[in-house]
Amino acid sequence: MKISREVQDALRVGTPVVALESTIVSHGMPYPQNFTMATEVEALIRQHGACPATIAILNGEVCVGLSEEQLHSLASFGTQATKCSTRDIAAVIARRGTGATTVSSTMRIAHAAGITVFVTGGIGGVHRYVEDTMDISTDLMELSRTPVAVVCAGVKSILDIPRTLEYLETQAVPVVGYRTRDFPAFFSTTSGGCKAHMQLDSPEDVA
Repeated sequence: MKISREVQDALRVGTPVVALESTIVSHGMPYPQNFTMATEVEALIRQHGACPATIAILNGEVCVGLSEEQLHSLASFGTQATKCSTRDIAAVIARRGTGATTVSSTMRIAHAAGITVFVTGGIGGVHRYVEDTMDISTDLMELSRTPVAVVCAGVKSILDIPRTLEYLETQAVPVVGYRTRDFPAFFSTTSGGCKAHMQLDSPEDVA
């Protein structure tokens, strides 16, 4: 694992470090908008006194914290990068490939690097008609076993949100609404009456 000097220094002195996934860069939007978005998000984190740590696998090496050059390379490579879930980490490394990390793999790598907070857009969940497909995102299992706080806008609205919340409850994953009990649906602040497990109103309480 290669941890950037910026991230190493932040971890050593106790500066807050925020992990970021890279699938949104490679697969979430076209180039060059993806590169612009990624650099703006990192700049915003720095403006608030924290250190961004975008995570990806580049040429078979797990990288925690990307240089601007590495970020640009990943953005321009786009969907040619492997969309890398937790199960794919070993295979991408063995093939010396380039992998863009999803929520689950970003959590796993962040934890290994000593990072405890991860920010993303939305997590995966239980798909509709799961009784026929058994399609449940590995993100939910990773949330139950990896001690990393995930700050997000809920799950995508195309998913079965009530069943996703039931699954998280079964796995003893606390679902916390920041200054709200409403559970968001990615693009929406509400999701048809679905509620978070609890509401907390200050960063100190969340921490």
